[in-house]
Amino acid sequence: MAVIAHLSDIHIDDERSVRRTRAVVDYLEDLPYDLDLVLVSGDIADHGTPEEYAVARELLDSRHPVLVCPGNHDDRAAFRRGLLKEPADTAPVDQVFRGAGFTVLACDSSVPGKPEGWLGDETVGWLEEEVRRVPEGDAVLVAFHHPPVALHLPYVDGIRQFGEERLAELAGRHPRITAFLAGHAHTAAATVFAGLPLLVAPGVVNTVLLPWERAAHAGQHVRLDLPPGVAFHVLDEGHRLTTHFRTVSTEG
Repeated sequence: MAVIAHLSDIHIDDERSVRRTRAVVDYLEDLPYDLDLVLVSGDIADHGTPEEYAVARELLDSRHPVLVCPGNHDDRAAFRRGLLKEPADTAPVDQVFRGAGFTVLACDSSVPGKPEGWLGDETVGWLEEEVRRVPEGDAVLVAFHHPPVALHLPYVDGIRQFGEERLAELAGRHPRITAFLAGHAHTAAATVFAGLPLLVAPGVVNTVLLPWERAAHAGQHVRLDLPPGVAFHVLDEGHRLTTHFRTVSTEG
């Protein structure tokens, strides 16, 4: 059995974002269990500055393995330099994590200068090649920032991942893909894409309201007072995936 903690959208900027991120990471650090992976699915920095990535790198330092992918608020060059300690480069930040019995392929769905997502030809080709390289018997989890389907959140749906038919076709060619993991929506969500689970991590910095919730909150689009959250994806030996969502107190 493998357990993956999945958080997203920490948007490091001010003291509030730092406090909420620290609360989630401290919660994971205090678990009486060694997680197989902590996945952070994008929007690490709020403005993509070197200073924000320096803070994020310190905050995300963990006793657990950590895999971080970029989102639409991130800057590829600064992300590489600040978080991965690699030379500045504007190429897609596509990464592989190999665990015991599973492989996570983290795709860069960001489009420099734009809020919506897209998997470029380079990333789609990389993903196809890496799926073929996954060790026999491993489950394959594909992660990115932007969900490739509408989630019934009008603003988020307008800047979701487009060109999703290419990803769906790839998944159809590779039945070893077990699930897709995303962020971007700032709300916990579970749906289906290409006949497979698509699991969206809750936001850390805030929570996006559903359209039918807004009337009760004076037309607000986000709630700043709701606690940050994390998803736990549990993968058993038969590649069955179970997800639990938890909120984390920021008090004390």
